[in-house]
Amino acid sequence: MHNRIALFRAERGLSRKALAEAVDVNPQTIGFLERGDYSPSVELALRLAQVLGARVEMLFALDPFPSLADQLGATAESETP
Repeated sequence: MHNRIALFRAERGLSRKALAEAVDVNPQTIGFLERGDYSPSVELALRLAQVLGARVEMLFALDPFPSLADQLGATAESETP
């Protein structure tokens, strides 16, 4: 399972500890999740999505997420006249 927890957490200025407290888990659990060493329960995935203000499918995927740099480059190219 792949995830973007670290990206969303950093974007919102949250430490691992703060995110862990918000979803009621140990800070080590957040580290395990971010590294892909642990797959969350449905309940934890939903709590993370709620706290991070994202849909679950924006945070988790079975296949690797496309590179953000590639996505931003493609968007910029499509906006060029």
